[in-house]
Amino acid sequence: MTVQQEAGVGEAGADGEALEVWIDQDLCTGDGICAQYAPEVFELDIDGLAYVKSPGDELLQTPGATTPVPLTLLRDVADSAKECPGDCIHVRRVSDSVEVYGPDAE
Repeated sequence: MTVQQEAGVGEAGADGEALEVWIDQDLCTGDGICAQYAPEVFELDIDGLAYVKSPGDELLQTPGATTPVPLTLLRDVADSAKECPGDCIHVRRVSDSVEVYGPDAE
């Protein structure tokens, strides 16, 4: 079973399809659950809000900034989106921008 299958990705992310994640800081409650699940992707800043990090570990503070979701961290990122009390984590396909995890996912 692949990591994608274990994560219950279904069609989204199938065949190694690229995914990206972003955080809506206007909705972030600063609970830090995302940083606990996937510290390689998320980090709380001094303002108490969560942000995504670049593959080079740089905090991306521009509103709407996205970062790729590494396949090895797909489950952790998906769980972050599902468990986020602020419903502010959005995971979408790069190819068509369809949200696969988060508040706007089908």
